[in-house]
Amino acid sequence: MVVAYQGEPGAYSEAAAQRYAPDATMLPCPSFEDVFSAVETGTSALGVLPIENSIGGTIHRNYDLLLEHALRIVGDLELRVVHSLIALPGTSIDQVKTIYSHPQALAQCDKYLRSLPGIEVVATYDTAGSAKLIKDKQLAGAAAIASERAAAVFELQILESGIQDFADNITRFLVVAPATRAPAVSTNKTTVVFTLANEAGALFKALSVFALRGIDLTKLESRPIPGRPWEYLFYVDLAVGAEDARCDRALAHLSEFAPMFRNLGSYASTLLPRSTAAVTAVAAGGPA
Repeated sequence: MVVAYQGEPGAYSEAAAQRYAPDATMLPCPSFEDVFSAVETGTSALGVLPIENSIGGTIHRNYDLLLEHALRIVGDLELRVVHSLIALPGTSIDQVKTIYSHPQALAQCDKYLRSLPGIEVVATYDTAGSAKLIKDKQLAGAAAIASERAAAVFELQILESGIQDFADNITRFLVVAPATRAPAVSTNKTTVVFTLANEAGALFKALSVFALRGIDLTKLESRPIPGRPWEYLFYVDLAVGAEDARCDRALAHLSEFAPMFRNLGSYASTLLPRSTAAVTAVAAGGPA
């Protein structure tokens, strides 16, 4: 099985993909769009995509891409992110004048970066890609914020580890598959997206279909609708699976008055309370 992820070998998305499917062949992709394309065309069976970080917040582009592509969410997982400052061997911190990394990583290390006077910060497409850039171009006086694995892959030196602003730096990833993939036998989470009429109480009415049935919302995210100023899409994560009758009834109720409604997938989440067997599977590095 092939699993696609965005970035170079050593990227955090690669680590998440390996955790979800440890026996799979990893397919690095230049962009998030390329991950979606790889899954849609059958080049890969699954795609693993970051969706939110406990420090940097939401990766908005991937919410937009979920709506643009006909893929289904089949799982999610968390990965603890530990950032390191890495550079060419023999480099010392006081020699570093430029630091490269992905905007999310830079945001997660903001306090650390501000403690380094006179440093130029450059945003790039990927953490591990920043390490690759330094290696390929032999950039003296440059460093990257990336993983320890990226340092090993590109034979760079770790100048300092654990430089993120908060120790609990966690990224949540979604796993996507073709819509034709057979659904999981047992699910405990559902993600939907919908629009609402611009009228008083519309959002209250929408959320009440879940509240009245005792369904917990684990996330609510609004995104602007391109070409329709001040109108919004609402993405909602529900702590309930498709086989639960409450889920079917709530979604049927919502679809009666939501101008646009789409179920992005019901799946077995590793982030909600789960059985002992599932916990053991996750601890062993596999999906639950």
